[in-house]
Amino acid sequence: MAAALSGTAHAADAEDKVLTVYTYESFISEWGPGPKVKASFEKTCGCRVDFVGVEDGVALLNRLKLEGASTKADLVLGLDTSLTEEAKKTGFFAPHGIDVSAASVPGGFKDDVFVPYDYGHFAVVYDSQTLKSPPKSLKELVEGDPSQKIVIEDPRTSTPGLGLLLWVKSVYGKDAPAAWAKLKNRVLTVTPGWSEAYGLFTKGEAPMVLSYATSPAYHMVSENTDRYKAAEFSEGHYIQIEVAGLLKDAKHQDLARDFLKFMLTPGFQDEIPTNNWMMPVARTSQPLPDAFSKLIQPKTTFLMSSEEVAAHRKEWIEEWQAAMAK
Repeated sequence: MAAALSGTAHAADAEDKVLTVYTYESFISEWGPGPKVKASFEKTCGCRVDFVGVEDGVALLNRLKLEGASTKADLVLGLDTSLTEEAKKTGFFAPHGIDVSAASVPGGFKDDVFVPYDYGHFAVVYDSQTLKSPPKSLKELVEGDPSQKIVIEDPRTSTPGLGLLLWVKSVYGKDAPAAWAKLKNRVLTVTPGWSEAYGLFTKGEAPMVLSYATSPAYHMVSENTDRYKAAEFSEGHYIQIEVAGLLKDAKHQDLARDFLKFMLTPGFQDEIPTNNWMMPVARTSQPLPDAFSKLIQPKTTFLMSSEEVAAHRKEWIEEWQAAMAK
């Protein structure tokens, strides 16, 4: 009886301690890392993890701005380094105060508020059965055959969409609006987030999609096909480093910090390569699948500072909107 009462008390305690994590929908889908990460963390935390999904990464920040201090989130997982400065300026986030020395990303990343958990280069993924001559550069994508369409994501709501915006700006600079005006002829549609865009691509609606250099690994591992490939661009590729941060008004700050520490352990990192299909930032308990050795390895990496993006994001999105509306 005592054991039963103890078990009941522990369950009740776990119900009282609910860690609310805002993230993007693909992270918590049945095929994403969320369900496994949740189960692994709940084994040790004496708590329940409640994931709340929105369409994509930029939408996370938009939702936080709408909710303000009334947000129920303890932790936000799924922003990237292009948004960290803007996120800090909201005043909603607290310093994490944890040791992040286990994390390593190309070019390095250190921040007292946000903790990285994965990274990947943006890439145009194409269907090799329907597109025999994929673009070999961003210039070829911009100036190529308008009948060969691409699905892209909206930079106002999606981190891949914002990534493409910054990629084009990195390569074209002040000529970016003219590049967008040409590229729009190849754009089949603009989706709110990555999941919808990739779904249209795999259904055959377009032969290209803005995704990640790691995306073909999913098809090689899960579907045993190398039909879908990433085009390597001669100019280089823009990198995304995804991060998580805790809210200063979080109901369970200590629990949120424990989750941030957990992110850098194999219990979390093991789920990144074959569930989020990105590169892990810390040690995993096993080597990456062979498929990852067959992926493109960008020779040049673009990454703007978060401060520069925060200073110009609104202006650059307005440029994009104007060009796409012509």
